[in-house]
Amino acid sequence: MAKYCESEEMYLETILLLAQKSSNVHSIHIAEELGYSRPSVSRGVNLLAKKGYITIEKSGEIFFTKEGKKRAEDIYERHLVITKLLVKIGADEELAEENACRIEHVISPELFEVLKKFVKEN
Repeated sequence: MAKYCESEEMYLETILLLAQKSSNVHSIHIAEELGYSRPSVSRGVNLLAKKGYITIEKSGEIFFTKEGKKRAEDIYERHLVITKLLVKIGADEELAEENACRIEHVISPELFEVLKKFVKEN
C-alpha cells in the first residue's frame, strides 16, 4: 500500500486492505500500516465514523458500513486500474503507485471508465 495519499479515501483503502489480511482491524493497525501517529489515525477514523463509512465497536474493532465498503472498493479499484495503466505505458511500479494515488482522487468517473476499458482490453 502506497503511503502517498492523504485523505479519508486513503484511510478507507487502508482499512479495506487490512480487512482482507485479518478479520480484526483496529486504529493501531492503520497507524502501523501508514506510519502515522495513533492520535492522527484516531481523529481520521472518528471522522469516517461520523460520516457513516465505518463503525467502531467498544473493543476498538473497525467495521465498514455498506456505504463505506462500497466506497473503499471503488477507491481501490481506481487505484489498481490507474497503477496498471501507468505501468503499461512505462512507469516503474513505485512511480506508478505514487502517481496513481494522486490521480485516483481527482479523476472524473467518465475518464476513469475510459481508462478501465483500455486496461481491460490491453
